[in-house]
Amino acid sequence: MRMYDLIEKKKLGQELSTEEIKDIIDGYTRGDIPDYQISALLMAICFNGMNVRERYDLTMAMRDSGDILDLSSIDGVKIDKHSTGGVGDKVTLVLGPIIASIGVPVAKMSGRGLGHTGGTIDKLEAFPGFNASLSEDEFIDQVNSIKIAVTGQSKNLAPADKKLYALRDVTATVDEISLITGSIMSKKLAAGTDAIVLDVTVGDGAFMKNKEDALELAKSMVDIGKRANKKIAAYLTNMDEPLGYAVGNNLEVIEAIEALKGNGPEDLMEVVYALGSQMVVFSGIETDKAKARALMEEAVKNGSAYAKFIEFIEAQGGDATYAKDINKFSPAKYVIPVNAEIDGYVHALKAESFGLASMSLGGGRETFDDVIDMSVGIILNKKVGDSIKAGEPICYIHANDQAKADHAKDMILKATVISPDKCDHMKLIIDIVE
Repeated sequence: MRMYDLIEKKKLGQELSTEEIKDIIDGYTRGDIPDYQISALLMAICFNGMNVRERYDLTMAMRDSGDILDLSSIDGVKIDKHSTGGVGDKVTLVLGPIIASIGVPVAKMSGRGLGHTGGTIDKLEAFPGFNASLSEDEFIDQVNSIKIAVTGQSKNLAPADKKLYALRDVTATVDEISLITGSIMSKKLAAGTDAIVLDVTVGDGAFMKNKEDALELAKSMVDIGKRANKKIAAYLTNMDEPLGYAVGNNLEVIEAIEALKGNGPEDLMEVVYALGSQMVVFSGIETDKAKARALMEEAVKNGSAYAKFIEFIEAQGGDATYAKDINKFSPAKYVIPVNAEIDGYVHALKAESFGLASMSLGGGRETFDDVIDMSVGIILNKKVGDSIKAGEPICYIHANDQAKADHAKDMILKATVISPDKCDHMKLIIDIVE
């Protein structure tokens, strides 16, 4: 059937067959189908959606458009964790070493940050010499050796997604559930792990701003994972305020190191333990989440998680002396307090604005070619639910440019809501889809 006819079919709300979807993805990946026709199809999908069968076929066709990693030579149940992104999200840096120190293989492919959300690979490159481009053999050997490896995504892993996402980004077709599901799950399935734990962030600093949309996405991704015979669960986590206290690459790495030493912020550790206990249960080491969490807490308490982090950084060529002495990280030139103007209780620290403020300091990138200033960012002094006095710092800006700091300060003040009424601290785990 001609591409014209397939566009017409979806425009009229009809189903595309498995073979038709495969032909479309294969043809577009090869360059046989032009952007303008795929753009028309994407818009038709946005208006009319896809059913669960079409969604699965789209995901598998995208998965099969490039390499599929064979991790069968890794001992044990291989587990990946994926976050849909947020502000101050350094979960992988803390979670990975804890899980690996218990004996669960963590074989993770991560990305770089774009926009107001940070990337795990960027943060790991705070350690001079860190190699984020492991070959498949190096990746497998390292997981077998020390139970953890984190590498950037292979250029030929789900190449259809790279082409489709670039097109969706400029045609206002990003926010459709089937297309989001296909984008995330095609890469996760191509990565070759046995189990996947998804952190679906919800709120001001997340891609999904409300619970209903996030829950729909979580259910969609879990359905695809089950159809592909993977162990899978999705956790909806709160991203209305930044996670932890640190926003910005070096600052977040330092916070992660402190967390592995047992000094982690309560909200960060709640997310780490929730996701991690699910990973441990999937591994078969424990069958009860409470007992799995106890194993994780003990790994932090006895120092084995921190030791595993050192081993992991060294294994990938990074200078682990930075993890042993955090004063080696280059500090920003200025540390500027942003003070409250009234007494009261913190009702909102709008996460997206804090992320954008950090980005405006140089801590993020608008395009993948932008260079990140690793030393800048924000350290919160208060969280939602905390009391605060006029003149007391809401947070501290770490900056290398005074004008940028002044701009970030304005953004932060506008993103902070203080009220005389008491309010609760935020609930971190909103829902679970298993």
